[in-house]
Amino acid sequence: MARFLFCSFALVLLYPSGIDMYLVGLPHIARDLGASEAQLHIAFSAYLAGMASSMVFAGKIADKAGRQPVAITGAIIFALASLLCSQAQSSTLFLAGRFIQGIGAGGCYVVAFAILRDTLSAQRRAKVLSMLNGITCIIPVLAPVVGYLIMLKFPWQSLFWTMAAMGALVFILSIVVLKETHPGSQNTGHTATIHPAEKLLNRFFLSRLTVTTLSVAVILTYVNVSPVLLMETMGFDRGEYSTVMALTAMVSMAVSFSTPFALNIFRQRTLMVTSQVLFLTAGAILATASSHVVMLAGITLICAGFSVGFGVRSEERRVGKEC
Repeated sequence: MARFLFCSFALVLLYPSGIDMYLVGLPHIARDLGASEAQLHIAFSAYLAGMASSMVFAGKIADKAGRQPVAITGAIIFALASLLCSQAQSSTLFLAGRFIQGIGAGGCYVVAFAILRDTLSAQRRAKVLSMLNGITCIIPVLAPVVGYLIMLKFPWQSLFWTMAAMGALVFILSIVVLKETHPGSQNTGHTATIHPAEKLLNRFFLSRLTVTTLSVAVILTYVNVSPVLLMETMGFDRGEYSTVMALTAMVSMAVSFSTPFALNIFRQRTLMVTSQVLFLTAGAILATASSHVVMLAGITLICAGFSVGFGVRSEERRVGKEC
């Protein structure tokens, strides 16, 4: 079981690393490619677009061909796209590399959750997903620091060399450590849980899809606009911005690691409602904020709200229970 958890964590970490590690080198990238920082912020959207496009078909392929082939392919695509970004001589090629990088990260991300679904019971999976979110939140804290240290000695291309190395490491793990968990696999080393046929159009799935979509939209909007909000509107310098991001990531980590314990006390629906209440409160605070302290409080509630609901939203309904 430990191997599946370890590999799932490694697969998931490609996604936030691809977002956070390159931000520290953005001014240097913009200068060398002859583009403004504002123009290169599109790279964030290009990366997410790549992830979204791969998620549409990665799950279906993983159900047909197995989890391991998709994990291997995703890691290869991520590594090669990282190298493409490092060799880019124009903003167009750089954005294309970011899109392809997102495709690789998205495939790995989907497979990680499929592996957890194959190998864990429903209740335990909700707790592990909350822990997974806490570990994922470490990346916004570490990635800018690691990127800064790398750029003290090396050019911005080294940031993408590092990402390529991470992709190569996940590739090796997917071949050497990861075992196939697909329910139809003939692998004798693990007996996967066979899930009953599921319908796309059912009330439970559509409700969870809607809540998850709105929640992800909130957190990604925050990530995308936070540089503008904090540095341009609030006047923070880069050091202060990094500090705020690190502190909010630590809040997310604390809430995520606390959620598994909360699941032992509260019902899953209660935590889902709590997540949405935190989002609504954050929106009201940000809409009426009159000081920097109040705005930072609203930002903190966004991170807390997402972390509370992450594992619970990913939880599926148990057979025989009303959603």
